[in-house]
Amino acid sequence: MHEGHEQMFRRRFFVSTLLSIPVLLYSETLQGWLGFTVPAFSGSEWINPVFAVIVFAYGGVPFLRMAAPELEDRSPGMMTLISMAITVAFVYSLASVVFPTTSAFFWELVTLIDIMLLGHWIEMRSVRRASSALDQLARLMPDTAERITESGDTEEVPVSELSEGDLVLIRPGASVPADGVVEKGDSDVNEAMITGESRPVSKEPGNEVIGGTVNGDGSLRVRIDATGDETTLAGIMRLVEEAQESKSQTQVLADRAAGWLFYVAVAAAAVTAVAWTVAVSFDAEVIERVVTVLVIACPHALGLAIPLVVAINTSLAARNGMLVRDRIAMEEARNFDAIIFDKTGTLTEGEHGVVGMATVEGTDEEDALSLAAAVEGDSEHMIARAIRQTADERGIDAPDAVDFEAMKGQGVRAMVDGDEVYVGGPNLLNHLDSDIGSDLRRFADEAGENAQTVVYLVREGELIAAFAMADVIREESYRVVDALHELGIEVAMLTGDSQDVADAVADELGIDTVFAEVLPEDKDAKVQELQDQGKLVGMVGDGVNDAPALTRADVGIAIGSGTDVAVQSADIILVQNNPMDVVRLVKLSKASYRKMQENIVWAAGYNVFAIPLAAGVLAPVGILLSPAVGALLMSLSTVIVAINAQLLRRIDLSVPSLPGVSAPGQARPAD
Repeated sequence: MHEGHEQMFRRRFFVSTLLSIPVLLYSETLQGWLGFTVPAFSGSEWINPVFAVIVFAYGGVPFLRMAAPELEDRSPGMMTLISMAITVAFVYSLASVVFPTTSAFFWELVTLIDIMLLGHWIEMRSVRRASSALDQLARLMPDTAERITESGDTEEVPVSELSEGDLVLIRPGASVPADGVVEKGDSDVNEAMITGESRPVSKEPGNEVIGGTVNGDGSLRVRIDATGDETTLAGIMRLVEEAQESKSQTQVLADRAAGWLFYVAVAAAAVTAVAWTVAVSFDAEVIERVVTVLVIACPHALGLAIPLVVAINTSLAARNGMLVRDRIAMEEARNFDAIIFDKTGTLTEGEHGVVGMATVEGTDEEDALSLAAAVEGDSEHMIARAIRQTADERGIDAPDAVDFEAMKGQGVRAMVDGDEVYVGGPNLLNHLDSDIGSDLRRFADEAGENAQTVVYLVREGELIAAFAMADVIREESYRVVDALHELGIEVAMLTGDSQDVADAVADELGIDTVFAEVLPEDKDAKVQELQDQGKLVGMVGDGVNDAPALTRADVGIAIGSGTDVAVQSADIILVQNNPMDVVRLVKLSKASYRKMQENIVWAAGYNVFAIPLAAGVLAPVGILLSPAVGALLMSLSTVIVAINAQLLRRIDLSVPSLPGVSAPGQARPAD
């Protein structure tokens, strides 16, 4: 749409400008100002009105058509003001042909239309360029793929013909045609265009690949599991498109300001007419003053001020791995009072391992680990994977488990050899009303002091073992907390882990507020708790278990891999699993809003300055603003707004430039 409008305004600008040249040359006013003359001939007096009518019909009518919906909705805005200005100038100039004593505005009319066309061409061109991230994403997907047939041969087929379950060959340097899982081969895949990760990601059998990414030197065979609108890339494109179509609060304010300006211009014209009639009696000069007020009230710069900044903001965000679903959320990010981080997988690496065990008297460690691995056999939770991996490393075979049940926020249970066995954290013990013996309590206390998570094993209602699990704090987490503190933002952490573990991690990172032992369904209540203190709260989580909290927060931020970008509960999705992107988000939000404010000042400043001058406020001292000078001021305001918006592209979002960021340190153990 933007490209079509851009071409239309471009074409009409050049044609109208060429047709305006004769009008300018045969304008007596310009000849007097610039001291030149042109040859007169029979009928030359009709050059100005004839060419002005053509310019109005060709270059001005599109504005009238775009104003019609505003008038039908009784909500005057940008197009209404522009249409009013050029129509008044056109009618007034034609009247000068019938009434020769009235000064004509022909050259002012054509230059006004030319400037309006130029401004809209610049706007459409800038918006189209700023929105090019969507087109660039679309071009990432290849047109064809090499599908492997049942006989083992390959056939080249259009990507649109791929189906879930197809096996495709990805040659070195080729683009991945759709989302899938590697079945055979090893290679490094460049995912920078999707996740922003600059380093190629190693892929081997079992790893997921994203459609649109580029294969490295190895050959891969990939089983397709998502095609068409279900792919990650399609999800990203939908999010970018939604963001481009939405309006921010500042943009809505600018649209309303244009409507107000329409009434201000009409009122100013009425006051001007009355005041000048009283002062000098009603004559052609009064009409000229009224026309001048109406002509220069065009809010072109105001119309460009916000949309251009928002479009550039969306493009910059997408290129830096930030997908904006709600522009109001992006705008609100600059006002954060507090940001809550989910702990596991966000501030920490999220990969647990068993680093210690304790059992009650009469229970063997291998037996306890075997039971725990059996119960966790059907769970995909990271703790379950850690227990199974530890059992595998020790060569322990787990017995079969039946009647598996996941207990939300508490743990899991299953039947093993006829016994009911539970594995879970402190909430599980509260649920089962189990007592902790002195030995296991001492083990749990020591683990808590070492920032380790404790998982308990319960058989037939009896607590028989405890496992200490360790995670690692991301090195970025130390820096992101420092950076947010530098920006004056409170940092909170939300976790289902024990209070001791949460406090240890919070002390290590310097986190201000800790919410521990929180069940998933209670997370949104903790967000509400901070909001009730009058704080604007952002919530950062994985976008799945944290969905209620993400929705409750003033700004919900989903952080995770590229396959999580379609999370509907979040306002903003950070494609890379990097908490430092939260700081980048705040910085971009602040810079974008600052540009919006600057542009509104420039745009509104023009009208505040020009309308009183056009009305003749300084007429007693010999200063009157003509429509021509008003049009030039309007053009200058538009150019300044456009250039200022483009300067947003120069913002430095690299890590070293962020406040509070020091050199990377070594990751240290946490829970």
